[in-house]
Amino acid sequence: MTQQHSHRFERGTDGPKVIVVGVDGSDSSLRAAAYAGGLARRQRALLAVVYVQPVLTAGVALGAPVAETTDEIAEDLVAQIRAATERTRGIFDVRWEFHTFRGDPYHGLVKAADELKADAVVVGASEQAGHRIVGSVAVRLVKAGRWPVTVVP
Repeated sequence: MTQQHSHRFERGTDGPKVIVVGVDGSDSSLRAAAYAGGLARRQRALLAVVYVQPVLTAGVALGAPVAETTDEIAEDLVAQIRAATERTRGIFDVRWEFHTFRGDPYHGLVKAADELKADAVVVGASEQAGHRIVGSVAVRLVKAGRWPVTVVP
């Protein structure tokens, strides 16, 4: 008597091919990007660097040019990544792309990981005290159980 197994496609069976890393300019997110870059280099995977721009609420939109500020953050992050790439060219070559999504960090990273067909997600540990109570983006991603998640301190 043989047992039949349902066969379904598995991503990442030969190592990750797309690694998504969330960056927001914080020290922990930049450490996560460095870690993810090393992982991508060793696995010969594509590093998808993702910045999630916050969605404007009516109260915030009344006085502050938040959209311009978040665009500037994204541009600064791209410049930092390009500079780091140039410094290591020929030593550590990594294929990378920069993506911007809009929304809250959790849903933005979920959307990015889904659309980019991520095999793994890397994020920095939360630096905000309130996340110990409410739950950080990293914890929510782990609980989603859809990708291997690495949290970099």
